[in-house]
Amino acid sequence: MFYRENGQFKTSYAADMQIFPIAQDRWAILALVAFAFIGVPFLVDEYLFRAILIPFVILSLAALGVNILVGYCGQISLGSGAFMAVGAYMAYNTYVRIDGMPLIVALLSGGFFATLVGMFFGIPSLRVKGLYLAVATLAAQFFCDWAFLRIGWFTNNNSSGSVSVSNLQVFGLPIETPVQKYVFCLTLLVLFGLAAKNLVRSAMGREWMAIRDMDVAAAVIGIRPMYAKLSAFAVSSFIVGVAGALWGFVHLGSWEPAAFSVDRSFQLLFMVIIGGMGSIMGSFFGAAFIVVLPIFLNQFLPWLGSLVGWQVDTALVSHVELMVFGALIVWFLIVEPHGLAKLWSTGKQKLRLWPFPH
Repeated sequence: MFYRENGQFKTSYAADMQIFPIAQDRWAILALVAFAFIGVPFLVDEYLFRAILIPFVILSLAALGVNILVGYCGQISLGSGAFMAVGAYMAYNTYVRIDGMPLIVALLSGGFFATLVGMFFGIPSLRVKGLYLAVATLAAQFFCDWAFLRIGWFTNNNSSGSVSVSNLQVFGLPIETPVQKYVFCLTLLVLFGLAAKNLVRSAMGREWMAIRDMDVAAAVIGIRPMYAKLSAFAVSSFIVGVAGALWGFVHLGSWEPAAFSVDRSFQLLFMVIIGGMGSIMGSFFGAAFIVVLPIFLNQFLPWLGSLVGWQVDTALVSHVELMVFGALIVWFLIVEPHGLAKLWSTGKQKLRLWPFPH
């Protein structure tokens, strides 16, 4: 079988601690990334870029940030949509109020301000957890919705309440066509994904997981819960803020607070649950599942209705979509709490041992 480790010897600690210690995994990931950068732009049309690929890449980045907080540190958050909104609106204000502001710096500034807001609303995590923490972070969602809707400064005193950006450039290169937007977002996703993977394997990442598994025992062995929880909120909010800025700048181009409603927070949490909590790969699986499933249902249900002679309208499709999401979340929580990433890991483990019994 092709998935074997025979002859792959590790002669140093660094080699043993690689992100992908198995050579087949390294080559597969490199081939996948190369295909995403080089092959996809030549094979995909404009509709797929706008409807699937660009939303998938940006939401994968947002799910990555949520997974750091929820999956690795165990702090339930329902304010992810608010942090995305902070990233989008503060990046917009930085971009339009400072002449000559580079796009990259504006996007990162959105992540910086989202970090400040995330740490502020993460302070309750020092005293409460579980459902009570979820309610505390939900307050961030409602507060940000109110602030961006009522305070004119955030929207540059636009009477309609919506903001827009255009003529985006990075290092003099335009970011206008769907291919350019896709490659730009994919580049940021790869960089943040690599940074997040290394971060969760570092001492800080081990502190997050210790707090998640048993915070009292972690405090006993010398881990500072305040530092671990607030650092998780900071890193998570930064990544989610950058994703929010990309969602507004690159995907939407023109947006209003409704683009980052509480539905967005639940959507990101569903991605983490379905994809796999505490897994970088699970963030990509969950985002792909959440983005593709509504499009599949929109195509499949009308076709099925035409076969059996039923009238299927858009309202019915949206209701079925909510029911399917709810059923899948319950199923994953009961049958496979670690999500699609665990199924993927189990499949790889079986390949490593095949054809021997296990």
